[in-house]
Amino acid sequence: MSSLCSSNTTEIMFILTGIPGLEAAHIWLSIPFSSIYLVALVGNCTILLIIKTDPSLHEPMYYFLSMLALTDMGLSLSTMPTVLRIFWLNSREISFDACFAQLYFVHTFSFMESTVLLAMAFDRYMAICKPLRYASILNSARIAKIGVAIPCRCIVAVTPSLFLLRRLPFCRSRVLSHSYCLHQDMLRLVCADTTFNSRYGLAVVIVIIVLDPLLIVVSYIMIIKTVVGIASPEERLKAFNNCLSHIFAVLVLYIPMVGLSLVHRFGKHTSPLVHVLMANIYLLVPPVLNPIIYSIKTKQIRKGVLRLLGQRMTYSD
Repeated sequence: MSSLCSSNTTEIMFILTGIPGLEAAHIWLSIPFSSIYLVALVGNCTILLIIKTDPSLHEPMYYFLSMLALTDMGLSLSTMPTVLRIFWLNSREISFDACFAQLYFVHTFSFMESTVLLAMAFDRYMAICKPLRYASILNSARIAKIGVAIPCRCIVAVTPSLFLLRRLPFCRSRVLSHSYCLHQDMLRLVCADTTFNSRYGLAVVIVIIVLDPLLIVVSYIMIIKTVVGIASPEERLKAFNNCLSHIFAVLVLYIPMVGLSLVHRFGKHTSPLVHVLMANIYLLVPPVLNPIIYSIKTKQIRKGVLRLLGQRMTYSD
């Protein structure tokens, strides 16, 4: 077994994969991938700038939106170095330490995305169902505590299985399935018993990936019950419009997540291209679409974008 495995992780080099079957077109594929990252970073930076510079947006809803923008930026920056290095330079090797750091941040930020959306659902529930208690419950101190609790929850969830993974021996095969390092991808290269990692990973999925959307659905059931009781059609429409951006953000995250889970569970014999595309959609699309959704569907953010564009045009003149 010692000839087949290595426990000295500092000497291990993994080989990342681009898009299977399209290796010859990687240089051309770098254009859309670079554009995706550029739009994600510029869009989320714009959201943060608008909220920071407009005192009228210093409210709970927009503080949570800032957390979502920061999470989206973190998720984009976690995958960007290896993805663009593969497409630009065809450089596929990555050391174990760098791979471990990347998968740590990728999983932490992806779980944070779900947790922030859950916090935003609670914000919408309080604003619509408990408007008289909204300001007293979601005060600045409590929002700060939620802002600290979100990353702490995700770090605590991710850390145990990843640090156990670091101590396991790896077989001679070093080829990973994606353009970035993922826990389940590295786990299949381990030579030892991975029962704890697999069971712990399932528990984390149940607690975060299953429980979060379930609680979001429950919050919207209660919101719908409250809104239906509102007599005025205009008030109903206004209440639903306040939730529309968040609903789209939830769908953008969880539809690819469910699709990726189904592909991993039932599509073991499908083309590797399908797995790679679903993983890329899950990790790359939400950071791009979220700032676009909030810029289009949220009036205050839309006004802020137009204000920034107007200032830039004035300076250019």
